[in-house]
Amino acid sequence: MIYNKITENIIGAAIEVYKALGPGLLESAYQECLFYELKAMGYSVIKETTQPIVYKDITLDHGYRIDRLVENKIVAELKTVEKFTDVHTAQILTYMKLGNYPLGLLLNFHTKLLKNGIKRFINNPQ
Repeated sequence: MIYNKITENIIGAAIEVYKALGPGLLESAYQECLFYELKAMGYSVIKETTQPIVYKDITLDHGYRIDRLVENKIVAELKTVEKFTDVHTAQILTYMKLGNYPLGLLLNFHTKLLKNGIKRFINNPQ
């Protein structure tokens, strides 16, 4: 599946950023550097794209902002937190559901090893 290769490359780019910067910076620094790395790989990446909320017959345009959307298919949410919480999981799953995106990555740059701060999610629409 092509999405698996893209997620591998996103994780590889995140590791590259983490190796260069280490933990302890603001989330926005990692967001910009990951954006740079993914663009250098030739991917289409959208920063802080809004995700409107559709409720019955209305659309709320002031929805949420997805940190990075790669190839218009994969949600990449970056965090700098002690540990992931249920709220972080709910956030990425909701973004994926609202946008009908097939995959999502939750990346926490506030870890000793970045591999311990990566969660991958699959959207299985009913």
